[in-house]
Amino acid sequence: MQITFLGTGTSQGVPVIGCRCEVCCSQDPRDKRLRSSVMIEEKNIRLIIDAGPDFRCQMLRENISHLDALLITHGHKDHIGGMDDLRPFNYLLRKPVEVYAAANVHLDIRRDFFYAFEEDRYPGIPEMSLHTVNNTPFSIGDIEIIPVEVDHYHLKVLGFRIENFAYITDASHIPAAEMEKLTGLEVLVINALRMEPHISHFSLPEALEVISFLKPKEAYLTHISHRLGLHAWVEKQLPEGVFLAFDRLRIHCGL
Repeated sequence: MQITFLGTGTSQGVPVIGCRCEVCCSQDPRDKRLRSSVMIEEKNIRLIIDAGPDFRCQMLRENISHLDALLITHGHKDHIGGMDDLRPFNYLLRKPVEVYAAANVHLDIRRDFFYAFEEDRYPGIPEMSLHTVNNTPFSIGDIEIIPVEVDHYHLKVLGFRIENFAYITDASHIPAAEMEKLTGLEVLVINALRMEPHISHFSLPEALEVISFLKPKEAYLTHISHRLGLHAWVEKQLPEGVFLAFDRLRIHCGL
């Protein structure tokens, strides 16, 4: 399985016009973060998790012309704001894009992209087939996907486990029953917003606690705010086997 980090930032972590903080001014490309998204390629199937406002840029940068399915973790704009740019895939694939999300996220998508679901639709609108994900395993082709329901303050957010890889974003708490789904991992990707506590996201110390408990072979931190600090500095503070992810990083799981 190949995993490509399309983006590792947040709306608080992408470069800001006029900002003079050390991260926004950094010349290290690892500090230039688009909104968090990841691409998974396995068994000739290509999945993408989340399509934020930077989705079009990420697809062009990686020269992606084929997409089997889009998985959505939750309905916040930094995770669905780029779904209008599914249009090119409709043109290339000659069919709607298969989108998997929880029922409440369907409502968010239908609200934000209402024109895609009207009875009398304008030609060229994004076409998507919405599939409801409950907190039970489902399959896309030969790939089994296990949803992992985490808390984003009061909002339920879906993470996903595929074989020995799991992706968790926008979590501030993982219930015990869901933690059980994350045992025996080779690779865990988990959010770490900043050093200080936050009401709806894991801080770096909290993310490291989860990693220490689960003991994956490797862990990668994503959904990073500029307040976490420079990539080069943060990496030096991390325990063995824990890494700060960066945009365009490619890793393999299960080889």
